[in-house]
Amino acid sequence: MATLKVTVGNSEHLKQRTRNRIKAAQDGADLDEAQPVLNFDSYTELSRLLSPKNLELLEAISEHEPASIREAADLVDRDYKQVHRNLSELEDIGVIEFEPGGSGQAKKPLLAYDGLEIDIPFPGSNENTGAVAP
Repeated sequence: MATLKVTVGNSEHLKQRTRNRIKAAQDGADLDEAQPVLNFDSYTELSRLLSPKNLELLEAISEHEPASIREAADLVDRDYKQVHRNLSELEDIGVIEFEPGGSGQAKKPLLAYDGLEIDIPFPGSNENTGAVAP
């Protein structure tokens, strides 16, 4: 699985990057595997993904591989309906998937990626981000 790159308000930068990759491919360049990108228009939208409850759910799915939404809810000690809603939102943006259980069987939540890489360039920066140790 790949790591999902998460960005905020960078849609023009992403469009330019895509145009550059298309041009390079047309010129015969051997392109590496493209990293999937999820772009949010605002920090508010990003904060929904990165809410403590969603991160706790993602961690529980990663560590315990629950067989159902109910089992995931039990792992995080939360109401089934709330967990179902959160998992559905995470599915809508492509962070998780559900393994179909068939008629009358539970759906198993699965991570769609190995992890999330958050990339938030600040206004006026040259967008050359790198890892920084605390």
